[in-house]
Amino acid sequence: MVEKMTGGQAIVGTLKRQGIDTIFGLPGVQLDNTFDALYEARNEIRTIHTRHEQAAGYMALGYAQASGRVGACIVGPGPGLLNTGAALATAAGSNAPVLCIAGQIPSGQIGGGMGMTHEIRDQTAAMRGVVKWVGRAESPSEAVDILNEAFHQMLSERHQPVVFEMAPDVMGKVGDVMLRDVQSYRHDSALQDDALTAAAHMLGTAEKPAIFVGSGVFGAESELLRVAELLEAPVIMSRTGRGAVSDTHYLAQPVISGQELWDEVDVALVVGTRFSAPGLSWGRADEVKLVRIDIDSDQAKMPRLADVTIIQPAATALDVLADRLPSYNITRLSRAEELRASKQLAFDKLAKLQPQFGFAEVIREALPEDGICVTDVTQMATFLQNWMPVYYPRTMITPGYQATLGFSLPTALGAKVACPNKKVFCISGDGGFMFNVQELSTAVAHDIDVTTIVFNDGAFGNVKRYQKDNYGERYIGVDLHNPDLQMLGRSFGMTALRAETPEDLRTALQEADTAPGPALIEVPVGEVPSIWKLISRPSSAAN
Repeated sequence: MVEKMTGGQAIVGTLKRQGIDTIFGLPGVQLDNTFDALYEARNEIRTIHTRHEQAAGYMALGYAQASGRVGACIVGPGPGLLNTGAALATAAGSNAPVLCIAGQIPSGQIGGGMGMTHEIRDQTAAMRGVVKWVGRAESPSEAVDILNEAFHQMLSERHQPVVFEMAPDVMGKVGDVMLRDVQSYRHDSALQDDALTAAAHMLGTAEKPAIFVGSGVFGAESELLRVAELLEAPVIMSRTGRGAVSDTHYLAQPVISGQELWDEVDVALVVGTRFSAPGLSWGRADEVKLVRIDIDSDQAKMPRLADVTIIQPAATALDVLADRLPSYNITRLSRAEELRASKQLAFDKLAKLQPQFGFAEVIREALPEDGICVTDVTQMATFLQNWMPVYYPRTMITPGYQATLGFSLPTALGAKVACPNKKVFCISGDGGFMFNVQELSTAVAHDIDVTTIVFNDGAFGNVKRYQKDNYGERYIGVDLHNPDLQMLGRSFGMTALRAETPEDLRTALQEADTAPGPALIEVPVGEVPSIWKLISRPSSAAN
């Protein structure tokens, strides 16, 4: 049915049809008509305003990473959109479906270089280097098709962030608009029968097969475990793929133990991952045969071509593979004792690092099995990513290879909004925490119950460690002057505590759990032992 509506109403109407229930953002003059439409839809779409556009992007990312659903944000043009750049780049690196709705300058001035408010030289081109797709709607009626295309681009094949933009005059213009039903974004390519049979034969006849997965396997956990159990193959999970197999299962292996097992692998099944670490730095590149399952044919070629490549959704390919494996699978004895010992050996090495291990034990104890841990790139976060047992997918959330400081707090807030019934911990260092410290205000204003734990060493600790180890303690630009974090948290109206020891942290987490609303816990740590030599592949590995 054709209806009269503004461009802003067409945007919001399409968002509702697409199932968007929450949007993060900041209002501004170029967005007024769309925010007015969001007011009209306030009972159907929750609008959460942040204190910085970067945080709006990260909150949308956290929403997407924790739920698997689309995370949406809305920001002003020019500097507003550029401020979301780090979050959108992190979303691209994390293969997360994030929709960014951006304003523009008046349509008649775009590209004119007249110095309009928030004008940049070429906003569309600037974003094309960051996200998968950028589109602009030139009329209210066009908004429906262009925005639906944004969803198609975002959700077809490998999930990626996209940007949709509209000029303010178009947002306010009234036109004839027909909202459309949502299409399916399933990837229904033809079954690659020969490749699947070849994969079943190669894996079934392997003596020491292994499986390496990333977050692209999420949604196919049962099929993955079925294949792994048939092969008695360890499932080595990248840091973004943790939880694909529960750490209660002996086949589940984090990277730290998986890279040691790699020395004996003859055939590897690689699913939903860039495969960068094993492919580039674990050695034996010409010795290990590869079977690759990926949704993205370009990604599946890197860092080297596989012996068998299957371009198919992980669940579809793994399900067929599990059906065909018994025809080729050799008799296999349980590797439970061997693989449990391998993981325990790796964890025993990490347990020697104090105080990290003591704090990590307390965090795991306090977080329910389905609770969500969002980590920055602090040294403590690196320890948790490698040591902490993970039981479900989407419960260990990291910035991936972008390693963006400032990620954890707003991303944790977005994760909590997506999963309000799950406990969410934010793990940050003092350096990264101060990138988006203002979002404590957002947490309190919108009652987003996240517990933020800041490990405070008064420095950009990872960089300082590198300068110590490689430049003879020639420190520059790494020491930080921080506020009193307890006073800071309380000034925002939240519970704020300090914990000096693991036992103090246990007590503080219990207090935070019983207090209403969000909480901040500062943990002063000073310099801590380095984890890097324990988690890096030995230099003797051949490349």
